[in-house]
Amino acid sequence: MGISQYDPAAAGRPAWNVGRQVGAKRALKVRQIWSIRFFLDREGRMRDRALFDPAIDSKLRGCDLVKIKIGTLVTGPTIRSRSMVIQQKTGRPVQFEITTDTRANLLAWLERRGGSVDDFAFPSRVTAGGHLSTRQYARLVDEWVTAIGLAPEEYGTHSMRRTKASLIYKATGNLRAIQILLGHSKI
Repeated sequence: MGISQYDPAAAGRPAWNVGRQVGAKRALKVRQIWSIRFFLDREGRMRDRALFDPAIDSKLRGCDLVKIKIGTLVTGPTIRSRSMVIQQKTGRPVQFEITTDTRANLLAWLERRGGSVDDFAFPSRVTAGGHLSTRQYARLVDEWVTAIGLAPEEYGTHSMRRTKASLIYKATGNLRAIQILLGHSKI
């Protein structure tokens, strides 16, 4: 696209994305997932581990992931094995499974974090009563992939969404299942 020739204010100014990688970000491989988990455990980053695991399991967009409330994840004193979220972009519900390891990490985080079922699972450190921002989530993803030696420009928050979907597709080849899991209206 570039700069409009009809905008005199933009003359001589480079486009905002000059030199940046554009297009879809890569999905993580199983080895990379385990490397990030090992890094987060080694560093004692309980919140980040509790955020990373559902990011992979839920296949949610970043904007939906950071807005998850405690009540969506828990039933009584335990973490649910399945949960459902209404997607912000499409307004459609999407259900996801929460694996055993993820439930254990979430439970440890939520016990440490405290709060009620109406509070966000990943609160903002800046805004009282707010949730972790999508921008801060993006910074964390950059930090995680950099820590294991990957190029941060090749991975992003959408990489977390794509990871489990790509692993399931490689294992089954079922595109329709992926469509349902991601909550897409068209294949």
